[in-house]
Amino acid sequence: MMAQPTARQFDRKLGEILRCAAAVFCERGYHDASIRDISRATRVSLAGLYYYFQSKEQLLYLIQRHAFQTLLSGARRTLATLDHPEGRLRAFVRLHLTYFLEHPNEMKVLTHEEKVLTDEFRRRLKAIKKSYYRLCFDQVEALKRERHAGTLNTRLAVLSLFGMMNWIYTWHNPRIDPDADTMAAYMGDTFLNGAFGDCARSVNGTARVPARAASRSSQRTRSRRTHLSRLPLTGRSQPRPAWKTGG
Repeated sequence: MMAQPTARQFDRKLGEILRCAAAVFCERGYHDASIRDISRATRVSLAGLYYYFQSKEQLLYLIQRHAFQTLLSGARRTLATLDHPEGRLRAFVRLHLTYFLEHPNEMKVLTHEEKVLTDEFRRRLKAIKKSYYRLCFDQVEALKRERHAGTLNTRLAVLSLFGMMNWIYTWHNPRIDPDADTMAAYMGDTFLNGAFGDCARSVNGTARVPARAASRSSQRTRSRRTHLSRLPLTGRSQPRPAWKTGG
């Protein structure tokens, strides 16, 4: 009689199965992939696979649950060692991007196959995703308090940040694009300078532009108007707007 695997052995083998299954779902799509395809990819018999899950839908759920639990536990563990709000947010971004680049198959499955799950599996997954979203929300909210950015819409800022990060698998090319640490620094700068920049803070729905920047903008506008007023109206083509020429 075959001995039962220990909990550690079970988790390690399940992790291997989930990685292989994610690759199969990513290549063939959830509906077109079969458990036999998973069996061939994992080199585990059908009976052996059903020891780890009961159905193809549960397998899809386990892939997504494992991904979000890994992201959530890793982020919590790292953030617990940091104190500064900006450092915590940058660490969150770096961990998120690192996981996405190291697990592209899982990320594609998370993005494209979520709606396949029935209500019960979707409800369980939603609870984990909400915890992960809330962790990011708390980091942005803490930075908002530190920088006295009272007009910042934290929910909109957090969803915008996830929108920037979550689609990198559609364009990232490791041969020409930077690694996760470099991209995290760039995206962190983009987010912090945008969401928390002076121009992003609004009063009564109107963007508040720093006085110095407003003065420069006004000077450029007057100069442009003076230049255009001196151009002949006929006999010579009008200059193309800068936004069309790239100038």
